[in-house]
Amino acid sequence: MIKQLLNLSKSNSFAFQSILLSIALLVFVKFILSSTTNKKKLPPSPLALPFIGHLYLFKKPLHHALARISQKYGPITFLRFGPRPVLVISSKLLAEECFTTHDLALANRPRLPSAKRTNGKVEILGIGGANYGPFWRSVRRIAAVELLSAQRLHASSDVRAKEVQDMARRLFMSWKTYFLGSKGSAGFKKIELKTNLFELSLNVLMTTIAGKRFYGDNIDDLEETKRFREAVEEHFALSGASNIEDFVPVLRFLDLNGVIKKKLHLAKQQVEMISKLIEENRTSCAETKNTMIAHLLELQKKDPEGYNDHIIQSISLSILLAGTDTSANTVEWAMANLLNNPEVIKKAAAEIDEHVGNERLIEESDMTQVPYLQCILSEVLRLYPGGPLLIPRESREDVNIGGYNIPSKTMVLVNVYDIHRDPDIWEEPKKFKPERFENGKAEGKWMIPFGMGRRRCPGEGLAMREVGLILGTLIQCFDWERTGDELVDLTEGSGLTLPKAVPLEAMYRPREAMIKVLSEL
Repeated sequence: MIKQLLNLSKSNSFAFQSILLSIALLVFVKFILSSTTNKKKLPPSPLALPFIGHLYLFKKPLHHALARISQKYGPITFLRFGPRPVLVISSKLLAEECFTTHDLALANRPRLPSAKRTNGKVEILGIGGANYGPFWRSVRRIAAVELLSAQRLHASSDVRAKEVQDMARRLFMSWKTYFLGSKGSAGFKKIELKTNLFELSLNVLMTTIAGKRFYGDNIDDLEETKRFREAVEEHFALSGASNIEDFVPVLRFLDLNGVIKKKLHLAKQQVEMISKLIEENRTSCAETKNTMIAHLLELQKKDPEGYNDHIIQSISLSILLAGTDTSANTVEWAMANLLNNPEVIKKAAAEIDEHVGNERLIEESDMTQVPYLQCILSEVLRLYPGGPLLIPRESREDVNIGGYNIPSKTMVLVNVYDIHRDPDIWEEPKKFKPERFENGKAEGKWMIPFGMGRRRCPGEGLAMREVGLILGTLIQCFDWERTGDELVDLTEGSGLTLPKAVPLEAMYRPREAMIKVLSEL
């Protein structure tokens, strides 16, 4: 090689000088990059492209793409979504470090343009979206103490019971009408579950929040409820849309597919509708109504500033948008796995028969008596956490994680979906196996479907009560079968709340022992 260079230098000094200059530049650039990397001690990172960073590596769903990157580069990876720095965590130990040692340093939320909503005067951030500070502490305390405490949840249990009973009644009547006039014993009827579960979850939350139902019988102002329903449904449909515009400024400016424009318009609609519900509660003898908004309006009389309309809007929207789709998805994933494992649903039904019986519907107070049902819920949340990447956090300051220096304003994604399936923690991690939680066998194992630390979801208690009651009622009241011999497709769709790619269809009929109870609903 040296000989060739010497020959080249004699025949073409300009070319020789150019090669030497190029080599020198490469060495210099490598030295500078090496010095910068050593100084910052950033985690491993794939090759980033100009303007888009590592966005070229991603295919939906995002948590799978990030898991593939982590398999190659390690459990702590530094990426760039456009110009925005992003830290990806995919191990139990590092996640614990983030949510304990560095919980305060990582307590902020990244501000994404497509998530912005205002009431025309001030931005509505909500519990999940607000940065750590006085406002967040205030709304978090109000939600946890005044609305979602065990005492308040117990007081609102009748709302959930009534809505779940109404679902069971409608399913029974639909089956009965379908087989009306049939000769011989009636068989199974097909149902698409996701739609029914979404409608139920929205009814539960809206009745709890504002005392207003949006699906089923006895609906007031059909046109208004239809608009609100459509706005909520569109919100979750758009949550699965590509948000690349959030990270590439030029695309955000162009907004070629209109996602940001649609989301901003939708956010405005949501705030307007929540504001109207607040006014309805304020002018309709709110003190006699057992709703979240009515309770907050009563507190507003004593402390107008601490419970102003902006705060009530923020909390109401937070609970509505965080709890509707996640609860429906969790029950749908549970039913999909139960259909693929009929021995599990038989075992759960036998447990309910033994401890609850067939003379009444299961209630929230029965949940401690049906531990196997709780094992099913735990296994579903392990395999299909409602937020596979949790809600992103953002570093408030420079912080050292796992021996690496992470700069402030770095978005932090914790891939709990990947961590929950870690073979070093769980045996047969991808298998649906509720028995792994029986008799305390999972004690010491690690899963955080509702997050951890300061930003842990305050609605966990409400979610577990609602989902447990819905799933328990479906198992107690009906026999279930797949629509064919093939196993239910468990492919995951795109979206923040881990939906199924294909909505679940199933065959059902009332259990013989429960027909009398269902007929009397």
